[in-house]
Parts: sequence; structure tokens; C-alpha cells
Amino acid sequence: MNVLLWVCQGVLALFAFSGGAYKLFNFEELAKVPATAALPQGGWSALGVFEIVCAILLIVPAATRWMPVLTPIAATGLVLESLFLAVLDARYSLSLTATNPLVWVVAMGLVAAFVAYGRYAIRPLA
Repeated sequence: MNVLLWVCQGVLALFAFSGGAYKLFNFEELAKVPATAALPQGGWSALGVFEIVCAILLIVPAATRWMPVLTPIAATGLVLESLFLAVLDARYSLSLTATNPLVWVVAMGLVAAFVAYGRYAIRPLA
């Protein structure tokens, strides 16, 4: 179970880091998605920074054994952010296509929920 949680943490960290960097540095491309109008550019930039910080906190504290409690907290933060973005994206489209951001947000939320629960209850790092 520990290996599976590490793999999920790594995938989630990569997904969150790349998504955060996209929100932070490619707002022109992000602005083409209809749901982008719900938040100003500063809001999307703040979400991008939040995702990058959570991606770092998913790996570094767990790998170094320095404050490993931050790993499930970061995963929980990504779950809450995913819920917010899922509601935001669902207002504009419910189609199940690979180009719909809702599909990716829900997938990220499910993996984050698994990591949060796994690192808190099943296989804690402490």
C-alpha cells in the first residue's frame, strides 16, 4: 500500500504542479475556456500558486520525514480546490470528453482524496 500511495503522490504532485504552472503562466490560453470568466486573472494566479505549493508539500515532507503531517494536509487542500473547480466547471459543461476540464478536475480530486485518506488513516508517514 505504501508503494501505491507514493506512486499516487508522485502523479498527483506532477499533475498539480503542471496545472498550477499553467494557471500561473498561461492565462491567455486559460482565458479561452468559458469557466475562466468566473474568476479574475489574480484569482487564477492564486490557485496556480496554491497548486504548486501543494505539489511540493505532497513530496518534500514525506520524503525527508520533516513534518510529514503536511502531506495529507496538502492532499486535502487539493481535494477542496478540486471540489471548487468541479462546481465551477460543471456550471459550463457536463460533457464527458477529454477536452472538458471537469473530467481532469474530478480525476485529480479522487486521487487527492485517496492520498489524503491513505496518508492519514491507512499508512501514515509518522
